[in-house]
Amino acid sequence: MNTIKSYIKDNKERFLNELIELLKIPSVSADSAYKKEVLLTADFVLESLKKAGCDNVEICETPGYPIIYGEKIIDKNLPTILVYGHYDVQPADPIELWTSPPFEPVIKKTAIHPEGAIFARGACDDKGQMYMHVKAMEYMTSSGNLPCNVKFMIEGEEEVGSESLAWFVPRNKEKLANDVILISDTGMIANDIPSITTGLRGLSYVEVEVTGPNRDLHSGLYGGAVANPINILTKMIASLTDEDNHITIPGFYDNVEELSTEERAEMAKAPFSLENYKKALDIDEVYGEKGYSTNERNAIRPTLDVNGIWGGYTGEGAKTVIASKAFAKISMRLVPNQDWKDITQLFKNHFESIAPKSVTVVVRPHHGGQGYVTPTDNIAYQAASKAYETSFGKTPIPQRSGGSIPIVSLFEKELKSKTILMGFGLDSDAIHSPNEHFGVWNYLKGIETIPYFYKYFTELSK
Repeated sequence: MNTIKSYIKDNKERFLNELIELLKIPSVSADSAYKKEVLLTADFVLESLKKAGCDNVEICETPGYPIIYGEKIIDKNLPTILVYGHYDVQPADPIELWTSPPFEPVIKKTAIHPEGAIFARGACDDKGQMYMHVKAMEYMTSSGNLPCNVKFMIEGEEEVGSESLAWFVPRNKEKLANDVILISDTGMIANDIPSITTGLRGLSYVEVEVTGPNRDLHSGLYGGAVANPINILTKMIASLTDEDNHITIPGFYDNVEELSTEERAEMAKAPFSLENYKKALDIDEVYGEKGYSTNERNAIRPTLDVNGIWGGYTGEGAKTVIASKAFAKISMRLVPNQDWKDITQLFKNHFESIAPKSVTVVVRPHHGGQGYVTPTDNIAYQAASKAYETSFGKTPIPQRSGGSIPIVSLFEKELKSKTILMGFGLDSDAIHSPNEHFGVWNYLKGIETIPYFYKYFTELSK
């Protein structure tokens, strides 16, 4: 394995150029206008897995976007690692806030990334991190260092809820059989402080619609006499949390996992500067649920956030109108033991119950998923820890993430497999935001570290 660094050095420019070509394709799964581009990206992944040394590669059709499957089985008596990733990306909006076009990747140096970072939508989430595995596979097959069997499952709907994956997995249990699932769709604390994600929050995502009069009305002739859906919607949303930022939906906290004082103390040992956190976001004060630290609020506590709100006239200039309808998109991040379907129903029941009779309310569930906690006492975690120790020279810190990968709990249910989350992104990489980027150093470090996981997992499985 001591040749991995030289292999990366010899192929660095090619590795970067290939990723840049992948990032040029706007594979936005949420917008049907990009269907052609999403399918082109699937083809790109297919060809990349073939070139990386997979013996069997195929496009698996689903009710939605296809899943790309690849495998190399060298000995059925050896362990099998299933790599999961996704080739779709978030919408790039708002475009005007990007400093360079989102689908014209450029490498720029930053204070955090002095060796440069690739700026493009999907650079970190998840094309860059997914492609690390493809290049790690290329190294292992070309150098004869693949120690076990490997399977790839790369989907195109992660950013819209993985509905087709949920259809695909139960129907292909034998094809997907594995000893561990490996995912890089998370991050680490810092480039000099490696960490392994040991927990993910679940998700419930809904859209709400509030309707008042049967048409838009003149705000002078009708204002004060007819319910204004925008006013009412904002009041309803405001009532969903109290003065301590505690969510007011009845039953919302019934199954919330409460960590012990000892567990919270261990979490607090992770390096964190509140001042640097505020400075990076250009805010004067942090905000959140009373009684919890910033790191606890965004990892072990459930949340409710408005992700978009609209209605009425929003164009240039003035239009004095009472809108007939108002809308909002709302997400709830959930912790282990909270069932996303139950939470969605609780939200629906409560939101409809607090609406005044002057309006009608419709709650439309979009998608969701369960939270997940990765055990730290199994050989997969031990192998990952040894892999980071080898490439970084220090032991990684276990850390819970505030993000969600809903399909992880699905994998455990259907495939009876544990998942290990080896992320190489940083909080500052602006995923889902304008100017998303991924450090060149991080990309190459991921390629270097992943083969060590294969090595140690195989050794520990004997």
